[in-house]
Amino acid sequence: MASSILSSACSCVDFRSWRKLRSRMLECGVSWKRRRPIFANDFEIGKKLYLGMDFGTSGARYSLIDGEGNIHAEGKREYPLYMKEEKMDWIQSWKDTLFLLLDDVPVSLREVVASIAIDGTSATTIIIDSRSEEPLSRAFLYNESCPDALPLVKSIAPAKHTVCSGSSTLCKLVSWWNSYPSSKESAVLLHQADWLLWLLHGKLGVSDYNNALKVGYDPEMDSYPPWLLSQPYSHLLPSVQDPGTKIGCMKEDIRTQFGYPKDCLICTGTTDSIAAFLAARATQPGKAVTSLGSTLAIKLLSSRRVEDARFGVYSHRLDDKWLVGGASNTGGAVLRHLFTDEQLEKLSEQINPFEISPLDYYPLQAVGERFPVADPKMEPRLHPRPESDVEYLHGILESIARIEAKGYKLLKDLGATPVEEVITSGGGSKNQKWIKIRERVLGLPVCKADQTEAAYGAALLAMKGACENATSD
Repeated sequence: MASSILSSACSCVDFRSWRKLRSRMLECGVSWKRRRPIFANDFEIGKKLYLGMDFGTSGARYSLIDGEGNIHAEGKREYPLYMKEEKMDWIQSWKDTLFLLLDDVPVSLREVVASIAIDGTSATTIIIDSRSEEPLSRAFLYNESCPDALPLVKSIAPAKHTVCSGSSTLCKLVSWWNSYPSSKESAVLLHQADWLLWLLHGKLGVSDYNNALKVGYDPEMDSYPPWLLSQPYSHLLPSVQDPGTKIGCMKEDIRTQFGYPKDCLICTGTTDSIAAFLAARATQPGKAVTSLGSTLAIKLLSSRRVEDARFGVYSHRLDDKWLVGGASNTGGAVLRHLFTDEQLEKLSEQINPFEISPLDYYPLQAVGERFPVADPKMEPRLHPRPESDVEYLHGILESIARIEAKGYKLLKDLGATPVEEVITSGGGSKNQKWIKIRERVLGLPVCKADQTEAAYGAALLAMKGACENATSD
C-alpha cells in the first residue's frame, strides 16, 4: 500500500428535477432548510480539503477536513421517509440524502475539495442492472438475515467463515439469486458505499476490501477465493481495491451542478465501523474502538487475524494489521425507542456509575442478534421494568456494557491481541456516566475519541486517495 491508512492525518439525479426533489421532501414532512455547518478557522488560500461522508443506520453526516486534520465544515441529515409498496424505499432515501449533503457543503469551500470518500453500513447490499442502471430489488439492510440461503453458503464456504452467517452479503446474494425470476446476466452487486460512490464517479462495479469481506473476498490473498469464483453468480461480484484508492473524477453533470472542481477525485470507501475506528486514530495493537451508535460495534487492532462465524467474529485488513471485531444489534436505537434525548440526559445524571445494577437485560429492538452470539432467533429481554426510570436506564446501560465486555473477552479467547484500552466513538460517547459504567464492567481504561464521527474517518480515506494520486502523477 502506497501510504498507510493509520498514519494518514442507479443513474444519478436528473438535475432538471431538482425542484421536484425539494417538493417531494416537503410533502414527506422533511425540512429543506440547510443545516448550517460548523466552521473552523478561516480557510487558507491554496489548501486542499477532503470530504468524507458517513451513511449510518439512522442518518448521514459529512466532514470536511484539511491536510492537518482540522475540520472546516460538518453537517448531518436524517434520511427522508419514502415509502414504496408499503415499505421504506431506502435506495431513493439514500440517493437524495447524498445530494443533499453535497449541497450542504459551504459553497465557498466546494471549489477546493480535492477528493471524496464514503462509508456505509457493513453488508448492506444493492443489486443493480448494469444496462438500465436500475435496482433489481429493494436494498438488503445490514442486519437483515437470509436463513434460506445459509445452508447453501455453508456447503461451499470453509467452516467458520465470515460468510457463514445469515446476515452476510453472500447470503443476501444467494437468496436473491435463487428467488429472482428474470435474467441475471447483467446484474452487479454493490454495497451501500459502493453504490453511493458510483452515483458520483459512474464506473459500475467497484468496491473496497473492507466492504467486500462479507461477500467472501479474502483480504489476505487480495482476491476472491476459488470456491466463490466457481459459483454461477460470481459474475455479479465487484472488483476490489484498497480503501481510499482513486476510482475516477466526479461526473461532470454533478460537479457543475454543485460547483465542485473538475479534478475532484472519488475514492473507494469502507464500512461505517471501520471509518469510526480510523477517526479515533488508534494505531497500536491492543487499542480498541467501541462505536456506540444505533448499534454496538467493536473493533480491536490485532497482530493476528481472527475469524469465527459461529460468534459473528470477523477481521478486516488495515494495512499490515487486522481489525478484529463484530457488531451487535444492541445499542442506541433501543435507548431512543424507550427514552427521548432529554430524558436520557436527565436520567443519566442521576445514575451512580460505581453501583452494580442487579437488572439483567439483553436490549434489542427486534428479534435476532449478530455478535457476540449469532442467533437470528434471539428475543429482546427488557423486563422486568422497575418503577424507577433511573434504575431502568441504569440496567439497560450496564447490560449493553456486559455485552461489550463479552465481545472483547471472546476476541481474546479466539486468539486476538488482548485489549488494553477502549476508545469510544458514536453518540453514546457523550454520556460520561455510561463511560464510567463501561470502565467498571470492562475493567479497562475507557475514553472518548477526540474525533467521534465516522465521517471524519471517511475524510481521512479521501485524503489518503488524493495524496497517493499526487504521488503517482
